[in-house]
Amino acid sequence: MISEALGVNAGVEITGGPVQNVTLVETGEHQLGFVTLGPADEARRGESPLMPGVPHESVRALFPMYQTPLQAAVLASSDIESFQDLQGKRVGVGPAGGTSATYWTRFFENAEGYGDVTISNAGGSDTAGQLKDRLIDAFVYAAGLPTGAYSQLAVENDVRFLSMDDETLATMKKIVPAMADFTIPADTYEDQPEDLQTVSLWNFAIAHADMPESLAYEITALAMENHDRMMTNHAAARETLPENVVKNTVIPFHPGAARWFTENGYDVPTVE
Repeated sequence: MISEALGVNAGVEITGGPVQNVTLVETGEHQLGFVTLGPADEARRGESPLMPGVPHESVRALFPMYQTPLQAAVLASSDIESFQDLQGKRVGVGPAGGTSATYWTRFFENAEGYGDVTISNAGGSDTAGQLKDRLIDAFVYAAGLPTGAYSQLAVENDVRFLSMDDETLATMKKIVPAMADFTIPADTYEDQPEDLQTVSLWNFAIAHADMPESLAYEITALAMENHDRMMTNHAAARETLPENVVKNTVIPFHPGAARWFTENGYDVPTVE
């Protein structure tokens, strides 16, 4: 969209996820990135596992993308029916450095009773394949809805999706304060007839503070004024709406992005 509409040569690079993305933008290696607010907040405070002790002060928010809920699935033939049943199991958490691996690993390391969980790192599709082949007992992830790896897994296999109980919800939000309650609607996937309770993090587009104000304005306008096209790109973009600008209270907004929201009647949160 950027290349077509703005005449800018835009290319995409696959990375390890938001933990890496916020550092790539901070160091200027990438000009644009997508991050969940948990890793972005921690990086701003100098708590990034990639650059510990180095506050990421040059990252600026452009516009809201979507919520990234934590999700969990097992084969229907499994004896795992709750999160407590994951104790002592082999669990795939997604690629190292991604939102999923970062926060699921933190949960298993800090929540009581999960110290004997064996963690496996791989991409979403590979992890789904490992579950199908019974190399792991559960596949936990974090991604916008619907998540392709889960959709394919549920079509090809009998799957059980896990819903967080009150204890798990409270523990996750204590370990990761940026998390908020989230409901995965029934029938998001096959084999999922009921709503699932979980937590999520908001995902925002970010840029370096040095990006020209005019370019930041144009990129923000492109995303916010073309919702149908964004939905064509990915169904999760149904939440890529200007009113969700208020969901970011941890990353300062780029002046160009803030100007677009202000001109169009939206209040932009002030972030120090």
